[in-house]
Amino acid sequence: SIEEVKQKKEYERIMKEAEEKKKKKRERLIALRHEFLFLLQKNQELPKHMQLHREQYEMDHRIFEELDRQTAQRIQLVQKELAWEHEKYLIGLQKLRNQFRDTLEFDTVVVHAIQSNHQVSTYRLLAMSEKYYQDKERPSWKRTVLKRAWKQAEEREIVTETRHARIFEGEAEKPKTSEVRKSTTHYIESKHEQIRRIVEKSDKVKAKIMKRKAEWDELYKSKPRDDYENPKDIEDIKEAQESMGCYKLKTATNYRVPVHKRMNTEKKVMQLTSLEALIHKRKVNMNKEIMSLRDLKVSVINEIKCLVQELKSIQGALDLSERLSLPPIPQLHPDEVPEKKFEFDSDILLKFKEEQEAKAKLQEQLEGSSLSRAFRHGFLRAPSIKEMDPMTQAAGAHPMKTASSVVTEQRKVFEIEKAELTEMELEILKRAKIKNLYLQETLIKKINALVINFDAELRFLRHRKLKLDVQMKSADLRYITWYEELLILKNLEKHENLLQGRVNTLISEQEAMQSKLNSCLAQMEDRKCEIVKLQECEKALYANFQASLGENNEFAPFLTKVLKKKIKCMEEKGVGREAGEEEENEEENNEEPSLGIDDENSESEDELFDDSVCPKNCNEALFRNTIQLRQKRLDIEKALTEEKKVAANLRKKYNALAKKAKVVETSLDTADRELETFQWEKQQRLNELYVVVPLKLHQVEYLVNGEMPSDFSQALVFTNQSLEYLQKKIVDLHNEKIMQREIYKKAQEQHKQLVQDKKEMEIKILRLEEKCNHLMMKKFGRLVDFEAVQAHSVNVRMEELEAQIMEKEYVHSQELKEWEERILDLQQQLMKLTKENTSKLQQLNRFCLEKQQLETKLASLKNDLGAEFQGTRTTDIKEKARLESRLKHTARDTALLREEISLLRRKDGCLREQLTLLSGKHDWLFLQPSSPQDSETPTDSFPVLTP
Repeated sequence: SIEEVKQKKEYERIMKEAEEKKKKKRERLIALRHEFLFLLQKNQELPKHMQLHREQYEMDHRIFEELDRQTAQRIQLVQKELAWEHEKYLIGLQKLRNQFRDTLEFDTVVVHAIQSNHQVSTYRLLAMSEKYYQDKERPSWKRTVLKRAWKQAEEREIVTETRHARIFEGEAEKPKTSEVRKSTTHYIESKHEQIRRIVEKSDKVKAKIMKRKAEWDELYKSKPRDDYENPKDIEDIKEAQESMGCYKLKTATNYRVPVHKRMNTEKKVMQLTSLEALIHKRKVNMNKEIMSLRDLKVSVINEIKCLVQELKSIQGALDLSERLSLPPIPQLHPDEVPEKKFEFDSDILLKFKEEQEAKAKLQEQLEGSSLSRAFRHGFLRAPSIKEMDPMTQAAGAHPMKTASSVVTEQRKVFEIEKAELTEMELEILKRAKIKNLYLQETLIKKINALVINFDAELRFLRHRKLKLDVQMKSADLRYITWYEELLILKNLEKHENLLQGRVNTLISEQEAMQSKLNSCLAQMEDRKCEIVKLQECEKALYANFQASLGENNEFAPFLTKVLKKKIKCMEEKGVGREAGEEEENEEENNEEPSLGIDDENSESEDELFDDSVCPKNCNEALFRNTIQLRQKRLDIEKALTEEKKVAANLRKKYNALAKKAKVVETSLDTADRELETFQWEKQQRLNELYVVVPLKLHQVEYLVNGEMPSDFSQALVFTNQSLEYLQKKIVDLHNEKIMQREIYKKAQEQHKQLVQDKKEMEIKILRLEEKCNHLMMKKFGRLVDFEAVQAHSVNVRMEELEAQIMEKEYVHSQELKEWEERILDLQQQLMKLTKENTSKLQQLNRFCLEKQQLETKLASLKNDLGAEFQGTRTTDIKEKARLESRLKHTARDTALLREEISLLRRKDGCLREQLTLLSGKHDWLFLQPSSPQDSETPTDSFPVLTP
């Protein structure tokens, strides 16, 4: 409609006016921007002290704060909108890192030489699995056993050290106690010495006798049996059998796998794990060295940069003709720093964004929007070189031109000034030039030396890595072989476990059976000892009965029949007959002592006699004693029958257990043979695997008709050292065999000589014993025990008491002498004190006379003398008071001394009580030993106070 057309025209007009306003604003903003850049350029051309800071260009800081706040709000809004996608891509990135980067311990880093094409690269290593670390942390039984053994050895050492320390302390305390001795006279010391010598002599004799007895006992104990074998020889033979080794081939039919070389799945897994850990460790060490070499290259490049910068500064002072060419600065290759592939910054992200936009062909940016974006970027961040327009680049190039013009002007001025220099200045400049030339050459040489040394280090490390590569390849081949062996062992593991479990159960059964046999044997030995004791009791009973009968007793047959009569023993006869053949033989050997009445016993079975009535003219006590002995005999026979029955049962049980033990032993031998056969079969299965052995041509010594064959199937890989060792071992064994034969011949001759010497010595001992006994009977009339005579000593207790009495007497005499000496000392002190008191009295007398003379002189003086000095003189008054107090004190002391002298002259008073009274009066008395006449106790505890 017409209205819509009008509205449309009005809208277009308004939009056109708005666009014109925007265009004017944009032109104004571009002009302001150019003006601002021009001002910045002019500010940079000014001297440094006159330049304005960037903050001084801000008219109102709140504008930028508002822009920053709006930008932060927009960023926060965008982050909220893209939070889900950010988390999604972050989880995807983390998954990729976990799969490809976290498991990677070392990436491939290639270090290049600087002047050559040599290079060395690291191994690309994955981190060890957690299962390996768990197996590594799990302690093996060998380590635990060794730790226990080490702990026990340490505990034993600690115990021995403490024992030695205690013994040492005891020995150190002994001399301390022995040093404390009482002072005695020479006679007492000699007496003690005599007693000590006697005791030592007797102790030595006793010790000698005991030592001789102990030596004889030890000698008889150490006497070997006829079937004795030296355990050292047995151990040496066993060690030789175990250590001489089996030099049969593993493919031989008679080869038997030793127990310590038997392989199972667990051991093979441990071998594979240890090999894998060793390979990983060697590769890690090499990677660390290569990375350190890369770090060295980085440091060398930085040092070369510093040296080149210094060289440029030195060449700045030289002419162009004198300057040498600058050495090139080496750069790091991209494969030397692969970790930088994952590093990025804003420029890289913007470049990636531009590439994405170019690929999508989205170029719908308006000119105004581009200008506004450029203005916003100009305020928010510093413009990059790419974003700057040609005008700004030209403006930036202008100060460089001006700087170069300034340098040329300075050079012109320097040349003008140089023409006007003096000879001294020319000489200084010449020296500086020579110095700069020398520094230039030294710096270039230093740079070349750094490069050459780095290349040498790289070539040396490359050579080592090549050797390690060979070792790693051989280790990989060995790993493959061991893995194939592991597969075979896993297939055979089930059957091997069955056989090994059977062997283990049989061994446990054998040990249990052996413990039962040992307990049964111990019980049988106990029963035998009980039987022997009962038989001895029975013998003692018959001996007691024979002793009670006496000689020529007419009732001996009757009493013997009474003693031999059997009562309630019919049931025990059968039990006694059930004993085995060994018990019957023991009974025959340990029969009762025959009384010469066996025939009478046989006859007494038929005859009947009354044992309850004592015959006439027979001793009734003897008859009762016989009845009691018969009762004891019956008790002993009953106990003996029971013991024999128990012994017979134990013998049957032992025989049954022995049969079972033999069955278990035979089955164990069969199981061992089956296990050995299985181990041999398993070894044959392992021998079928091919093993790669890298050899060099000079190591091959398998020649046929002087040429190397093409088929090495019949060859044997063997080391030269082992071959030389075996050849040497043949010669050593041959020599050892000859030497052992000679030793055996010498031992046989020595044995014959020792047997002959033994016979001669026994004859000599018998002859000497007969001679000794004959001499003792001739001299003493009987055999004398010389050991008891030698061991006899004096009564040590009595001698010690006598010595103590003498010591007490000596001590008392010494105390009496001390008391007498103290009395003399006190008398001398009394005389000394008397003399001192006398001298003091004389001095007091002189003082009194002087006082009287002074008083008379004062009295004779005129009364008016000294009138000019009259008045209150405090010093004279004090001095006079002091002299008066001193005179009074002296008079009091004199009186006290007179009183003390009179007390000391008295002989009937108690000196101690007097002096204690004096001690309360005199404050200036001191301690002095008192007289021994006052008390019988020592005088050190009773002091006397004297002036």
